[in-house]
Amino acid sequence: MKKLLSIHYNAFSFNTAMLVIRLALGILIMSHGYDKLVHFNQMKTEFYNFLNLGTSVSLILCIFAEFFCALFIVIGLFTRVMALPLVINMLVIIFKVHAHDFFGTAEKGSLYLAGFFVLLLCGPGKVSVDGIASK
Repeated sequence: MKKLLSIHYNAFSFNTAMLVIRLALGILIMSHGYDKLVHFNQMKTEFYNFLNLGTSVSLILCIFAEFFCALFIVIGLFTRVMALPLVINMLVIIFKVHAHDFFGTAEKGSLYLAGFFVLLLCGPGKVSVDGIASK
């Protein structure tokens, strides 16, 4: 019981937590990106037009973040760099697409934002390509 109430943690706990966060968030968001990739032709005309770049370019940027950046996060390669496009993507989803509705339609985006922001701040942990390469 004393350990459950403790605010101290060890390296194993931290690295395991980062692995779980990376795998869970990466695989879940990859499914969204894969769906957009497979249905690109149907989605390109109705997708949100970010910064007036055009719907196709906006969709390509979203697919890059949600599929390819997430893939890199799952394997733990360039994790902090790859988390940045995902943080930006989630901010666009929350503030532009769902009009600040944190607890309603943007609830998933808010949760993803929190997780990717943690990865941006804390990094991937030792159980990653980044962690192995830094030895």
